[in-house]
Amino acid sequence: MSIRTAVVLAAGEGNRLRPLTHNRPKPMLPAANRPVLEYVFDALIDAGVEEIAVVIGYKRDRVQEHFGPTYRDVPIEYVAQEKQLGSGHALRCAESAVDEPFLLVNGDRVIESGLVQDVVAEFETYPDAAATLGVLEHRDARRYGAVALSEGRIEKLVEKPDSDDYRLINAGVYAFRTSIFDAIGETERRDGELQLTDTLARLIDDGEDVRGVRVDGLSPHATYPWDLLTVTREILARGRVDEPVREQGVWVDETALVHDDATLQAPVVVGSDCEVGPGAVVGPNVALGRNVTVEANATVERTVLDSDTRIGPGSTVLDCVVGEDVTLGAGSIVPGGPADVRVGRRVFEDRQLGAVVADRVTAGGMVGFEPGTLVGPGAHLHTGVRVRGEIVADAEVMS
Repeated sequence: MSIRTAVVLAAGEGNRLRPLTHNRPKPMLPAANRPVLEYVFDALIDAGVEEIAVVIGYKRDRVQEHFGPTYRDVPIEYVAQEKQLGSGHALRCAESAVDEPFLLVNGDRVIESGLVQDVVAEFETYPDAAATLGVLEHRDARRYGAVALSEGRIEKLVEKPDSDDYRLINAGVYAFRTSIFDAIGETERRDGELQLTDTLARLIDDGEDVRGVRVDGLSPHATYPWDLLTVTREILARGRVDEPVREQGVWVDETALVHDDATLQAPVVVGSDCEVGPGAVVGPNVALGRNVTVEANATVERTVLDSDTRIGPGSTVLDCVVGEDVTLGAGSIVPGGPADVRVGRRVFEDRQLGAVVADRVTAGGMVGFEPGTLVGPGAHLHTGVRVRGEIVADAEVMS
């Protein structure tokens, strides 16, 4: 491959994914049983990238401590974006870390190596283009912003489409020459931020050749907490799982202990050092991170359980995203969606979400969760309580 270096943007917080991002940046949230950023690195390395520069900012230590100086023997250079002032600003922070040409990838969405290779191939075919980016067909382009493509050229970037006429979105994978840094420098800030899409829009308006190539192999973008369930479902459907295959659609790490009387319903992935007790039913569409325990006679369906989490005996957990080091006591009930979920000032109706339980939450036995409940990190829910709506970080709920 002609491009050896990639820049990965991983500095953002992901406000709309709170309370999950209270303690970690959006790219470190779980997609199935691994952080999103691992999939990004794997795709780049599998496509032939030999050097990775990662732009970090919010909770940067979580990225650095997880990956260290290398990943799969590929060196990682960390570049700090001290203030999150837009994607264009983030890329400029990495200017000293890249050679010409280079790839740019958003670190908060799952991609596959074939997508990267398709963008590079288009870049090599049109070496004089000002930029090359992957575009993806999506039924809800209004949610992400749309791309108008004609004969391989990007004609327009539509930030907030007001109709359903558009079917293509920006896949978040670009190929550039270093001249893009000058173009960013000539771009006006908007609301105090320097956005890469504004630079691309200006290049298009100036008549520059900005190429777009249709790609496949991208999981849905996790904008809101319930999107992590959709991302996990697609990862399992595509078989993008590192654990050994026990049977069709069932992946179990060799260090996991699954009782003979437990049931794993495909698709399901069970990570390292997990334990699934007798009579437990896990799956379908469930991902267990490292060192998760599902105790006897518990039922877990359509759920992501992150590392070091324990589900007590006889509990039922449906349509749930659970953070790290969470304990749900015996007989806890998360009945599943649909639900109306409030995120900030906006209410989303009929979301398939039982609950979001952030890191280090402790729930006593027989705790009930109303559909759509968001529980902040460090909260303590006493035995027998019933919770609903939003529970703030470190709250103690007694009745």
